[in-house]
Amino acid sequence: MIRKNLIIPNLFVILILFAFIFQTSHAQSLGEQTYHDESVMPGGKRGERIQSLINTLNSKDPARIRRFMEEECTEKFRKFAPMDEHINVFLNIHRQWGGADFHSIRTYVPERKSETVVILKDRNFESWRAFVIRFDKSENLLIARFQFNDAHTPSNVSEPEISEKQFIQMTKDMIRQICERDVFSGSVLIAKGDEVLLTQACGEASKRFHVPNNIDTKFNLGSMNKMFTATSIVQLAEKGVLSYEDPISKYVDESWLPKEITSKITIHHLLTHTSGLGSYFNKTYMDGARARFRNVDDFKPLVEGDKPTFEPGKRFRYSNTGMLLLGVVIESVTGGSYFDYIRKNIYEAAGMKNSDSYEMDYPVENLAIGYSPDLKSEYAWQNNLFKHVIKGGPAGGGFSTVGDLHKFARALLTGKLVSVDSLKILWKDYVSADYGYGFKVAEGPSGKVVGHGGGFPGINGNLDVFVDTGYIVAVLSNYDRGASPVAQKISQLLARVK
Repeated sequence: MIRKNLIIPNLFVILILFAFIFQTSHAQSLGEQTYHDESVMPGGKRGERIQSLINTLNSKDPARIRRFMEEECTEKFRKFAPMDEHINVFLNIHRQWGGADFHSIRTYVPERKSETVVILKDRNFESWRAFVIRFDKSENLLIARFQFNDAHTPSNVSEPEISEKQFIQMTKDMIRQICERDVFSGSVLIAKGDEVLLTQACGEASKRFHVPNNIDTKFNLGSMNKMFTATSIVQLAEKGVLSYEDPISKYVDESWLPKEITSKITIHHLLTHTSGLGSYFNKTYMDGARARFRNVDDFKPLVEGDKPTFEPGKRFRYSNTGMLLLGVVIESVTGGSYFDYIRKNIYEAAGMKNSDSYEMDYPVENLAIGYSPDLKSEYAWQNNLFKHVIKGGPAGGGFSTVGDLHKFARALLTGKLVSVDSLKILWKDYVSADYGYGFKVAEGPSGKVVGHGGGFPGINGNLDVFVDTGYIVAVLSNYDRGASPVAQKISQLLARVK
């Protein structure tokens, strides 16, 4: 049970939790269809535990959550994080979902004997969710671990087809509802090709001054910047100034990492998150002043000592450090600033006039501040100004608008940024991790979907490009996990459009 917290006592713990949240879910693998749902609660202790978990989530009662963790979970799981963190996970999920109701138990082929997957429908979005539970082997069947995940439509549910007009109206109704409940603060754009079908915005860019969000508000992208970095690398490969199989020791000197490490890691490894390197959001980052990190070279102290946890190329491990080093590669090849390259070759080339890695100590107009709920504060919210870097970079943290993300997607699809042949390189799933070169890549009910998401305290965004149907969906939010549930619901509705 590891989700974002509401109260922020220890940012280092939070970042560990965030890394867990955005990993590929075992209940929601986009290409997987081999499952069966049965809408019968298990009998005996297993069923009692499942029902108690659902009731605890729906209670919104900190005392009940504490009691559940103490009496129905293993000590090891309970001590994974402070009790306040566990409590806030429940409270935050309840806030996002509005509660949830049991639908079914899901089984897979081949069977997953170590997990029990419980499918629910949430009350805010009417989206399908899952508890992925592991029980211990004692007769009491204590819960040894669980996660809150998204889920595919149950196999025993047949959802009717809808028209595009109905899809847009249903999306408008959903957004209006979650805005009224203050579950969402941000902006949404849906397009088909160049035609924009829907734009909506709600919430406040600044709670301090009660400045409303609008469709042109700039939101922090989190990890979505990785798409721009990867696209830039492909541009340089097209020009013949680098090769994907180049060892990064050609471009990354030993002031970053020893050559014995960089000589074994290729550009391909960095692009596909198979380098084995980790994340620079580490203790050094936590203990340092955010104002230090403005240029790519400023991040060197955060990378020092990083070593691959496995032989490069052997498996997938999401790596912010890897993407940062791609920024170093870009600067080495071009002889200029990473930021200047991105402005000219991505933003200007695509017509993205409201996108950049803005510095947070300057008064950038129409820029949203990120917020996390804080139940212990009289203000009910806490901003993220002292949590994130002061300026984004190759791995994330820049700003954009939903309109600019639409322009980026169209520029890619029409060959303005890279050739159509290179899109096959960007959007190939290399290691069966639903990931290509800096883009998520998945096959679902609507065909091939590419894009990227991003998340951090007070930050959440998502871009989905439905390659086969032509739809483009951009959702940006200045709330914790504000965008992902919206994007998921829109994707579910799109799968029904005929």
